[in-house]
Amino acid sequence: MEYHLTISKAEEILRSAGSEQSEDLLTLGSLSVRFYAPRILDRQQPHTRDEVYVVARGSARFRCCEREIFVGQGDVLTVPAYQEHVFVDFTPDFSTWVFFYGPEGGEQSSSGCCSERSNTVTLRSVSGAGTPADK
Repeated sequence: MEYHLTISKAEEILRSAGSEQSEDLLTLGSLSVRFYAPRILDRQQPHTRDEVYVVARGSARFRCCEREIFVGQGDVLTVPAYQEHVFVDFTPDFSTWVFFYGPEGGEQSSSGCCSERSNTVTLRSVSGAGTPADK
């Protein structure tokens, strides 16, 4: 079982698996870790579990409900189960870690919009050069 994952290793796994966009990398209990690198178009469908994204490389605009925000390397997004969401206008190097957790259906039953249960947090790099979450 792999306990140390790097962006380079995740990209290598995607290439070797022939996967165009996403690959499972690790499962621990209810936690599932994927690496997602959409090319040309984000073809995601709503998921059955809550999820957290941590942008690994590049930037994009993230649409969830009526909101659209700019996201970049180090940004963290949360999305409740069954919520429609999509990355658009992403850079060619855009990739993100995806962490699915909790039970099927999500930890809280909610038909609410991402804005009700979701936040974007900018994590600072060691150099302190974070990316603004909203532009």
